Amino acid sequence: MRAARCEIHGDPDKIVIREIPDPVAGPSEVLVGIEAAAVNYPDVLIAADRYQVTVPTPFTTGSEFAGRVLAVGAEVTNFVPGDAVMGTAFGGAFAEQITVPHTALSPAPAGLDMIHAAAFNVTYRTAYHSLTTFGDLKPGNWVVVLGAAGGVGTACIDIATRLGAKVIAAVSTAERAEACRALGAVETIAYDDEDLKLRIKEITGTGADVVIDPVGGAYSEQAIRAIGWGGRYVCLGFAQGDIPRIPMNLVLLKGAILRGFEIRTLAAHLPQAVEEGRKEIERLVGQGMKPYVSEIYTLDEVPLALTRMSERLTTGKLVIDMTRR
Repeated sequence: MRAARCEIHGDPDKIVIREIPDPVAGPSEVLVGIEAAAVNYPDVLIAADRYQVTVPTPFTTGSEFAGRVLAVGAEVTNFVPGDAVMGTAFGGAFAEQITVPHTALSPAPAGLDMIHAAAFNVTYRTAYHSLTTFGDLKPGNWVVVLGAAGGVGTACIDIATRLGAKVIAAVSTAERAEACRALGAVETIAYDDEDLKLRIKEITGTGADVVIDPVGGAYSEQAIRAIGWGGRYVCLGFAQGDIPRIPMNLVLLKGAILRGFEIRTLAAHLPQAVEEGRKEIERLVGQGMKPYVSEIYTLDEVPLALTRMSERLTTGKLVIDMTRR
């Protein structure tokens, strides 16, 4: 099979397309024929050896995919060949086939094609639980989304709007602001050119009820300073690169709630929330919810797609279509 391989840690242009042996499913594993795979920023970091965990070379890149089951191990009872599935892995998704534990898969939502199913799992589950499970979102709340034009950001706009909240999208450019308005944001802030704290307060009057922050850096403190009393700030990561140091007197004076959320550990700590979220997400998909996919590439174009992601100038999700060359 063909796969995008990282043989030397470095920039995306170091990724090469190779023929490698087809994988074989173990007793508790599922072999999936990948039809589409989504590009995520950690894919860039892992290839460059700038992630929290070093992955020894050589390895196949990619972490999020959708496709159809080709074979199952002897111990697998919840999937059969032909099932449409979506899943995640620490690596291996930018390839024509992958083997994963059956627990890493879920049925692809009815109503989503493979391109959108590949882009759905990580971003929409992250967005949903950051807003509801951790952000305690209520209808009518003012929600500020930092990095709002990215994959998680656009999912947050989509879900929060559908749940009756009012979204303020914080972005870097006018083009990205336009994309966020099209997805339902009622206001936008260009935080490279405007005072984030001042604009949030001007728009909301009393301050933000919920802040979703996958960006970090200097914008985190500004957003927390613009939270209303009892507001919730949810940290999803540090795409800007700098980990903020928050003055705790802000938390004290605002009665604010600061929470961190990492999707990979959610099921281990809050399995009931995972199941409840799955049902609600399925309901929203049934109403037409789907990811905003802005760019589609072939497997041969994985280095280009990762380069585009590393530039942090894309909107929505980037997807690799394994069915065409």
